[in-house]
Amino acid sequence: MTQLRISEAAQLLGVSDDTVRRMVDAGRLPAARDTSGRLTVQGADLAALAQEIASPPPPGPVADESARNRMRGIVTRVLKDTVMAQVELQAGPFRIVSLMSAEAVEELGLEVGSVAVASIKSTHVIVGVPA
Repeated sequence: MTQLRISEAAQLLGVSDDTVRRMVDAGRLPAARDTSGRLTVQGADLAALAQEIASPPPPGPVADESARNRMRGIVTRVLKDTVMAQVELQAGPFRIVSLMSAEAVEELGLEVGSVAVASIKSTHVIVGVPA
């Protein structure tokens, strides 16, 4: 299972480290100490919280954007059969869904709580693991 440091969790949620610590202190996000004594959260717990606090951006005019958009987020759902898979990613307020082969999901090690990057071009969304 993916473990994330507080700073990584904060970046994925788009909030400050202190905000994540307050969420932990309030019992909203379970946390534990790693072998180095640093506070960490489970990826699956962070994925659930990301979905809970996500709100869509207000509608506005369509802006011209690069065809090389990359959005870092956390995997919130993986539906897989023998051939294909559906992977959902929460990237800040945005829910991104990608269809890919089940083999690709296995090779990338994608599971709920994994950190991933969605590369968006036209009508295609490519989800990969950050380097």
